[in-house]
Amino acid sequence: MNPKGNRPTVSLVLGSGGARGLAHIGVIRELDSRGYDIRAISGSSMGALVGGIHALGGLDAYEKWVTALGQSDMLRLLDLTLSGGGLIRGEVLIQRLRELVGECNIEDLPLDYTAVAVDIERGREVWLSDGSLFEAIRASMAVPSVFTPHAYRGRLLVDGGLLNPVPVAPTLRTLTDLTVIVDLNGEAVVPPPLHTDADPGLLARLRSYLPGGNGNGAVKVAESGLAMSDVLMRSLETMQAALTRRNLAVFWPDVVISVPKNTCRFHEFHLASPLIEYGRRLAVDALDRLEASSGARGGPPSP
Repeated sequence: MNPKGNRPTVSLVLGSGGARGLAHIGVIRELDSRGYDIRAISGSSMGALVGGIHALGGLDAYEKWVTALGQSDMLRLLDLTLSGGGLIRGEVLIQRLRELVGECNIEDLPLDYTAVAVDIERGREVWLSDGSLFEAIRASMAVPSVFTPHAYRGRLLVDGGLLNPVPVAPTLRTLTDLTVIVDLNGEAVVPPPLHTDADPGLLARLRSYLPGGNGNGAVKVAESGLAMSDVLMRSLETMQAALTRRNLAVFWPDVVISVPKNTCRFHEFHLASPLIEYGRRLAVDALDRLEASSGARGGPPSP
């Protein structure tokens, strides 16, 4: 590995997409193993969570914890509510993460970090780049109707992926050799990359809290056969994919690692190990192409 001073520097943009965001861990691992020096991270939703934990130095502990989770373990982390604009308060999960990896203010992290959220009342994107790390993460991951909006600094904040699923702009204030984007809403592939369970499991319990829910995941939209939660998640993914295409056209990143949107369902965190490995393999392919074009393994492309 090159000495740190000679390592190619990276601005890393980590997208939103539920459990698919565990692929971010594999990408970070591959970048590190090749000697890239991540100097800036910007993320929405799961991108904000994984990126923030990496910036804090807690990725090893988080990976060990999340790969041991089963569906029943996930249920114990859900503080369900019937009010507040969402099904899950999210405080139990955030407190568990604080216990696992610690807490600090964003300005004290060793790299430039931004969590992106949306002010739901003003309809504006919000960049959280100072203050409590986990307050910022909680705001950024507040998926509408799933997590309750997060009241923070006098604003009501929700998932940053609503307006900016791949937030490149916050990283532009840091001068680096490369910009690497991990998009979690890539084109679906056939067959799907991973085998997922036929039983929706975790969402079955959540659906019982929706109007007309019976606790068996049987909330259906007329004629379509889709559950209401499925319609919501697919709608969000469609919107985020369109916003991502716009961002990529505007910013022209050096590397785009696309995780197909049918890799797994939004809630399938029990697939952590294969998701992390899949992210690593996608990074291997993308970085091999980059390094072949630059003519030197581990070096940035030629100007």
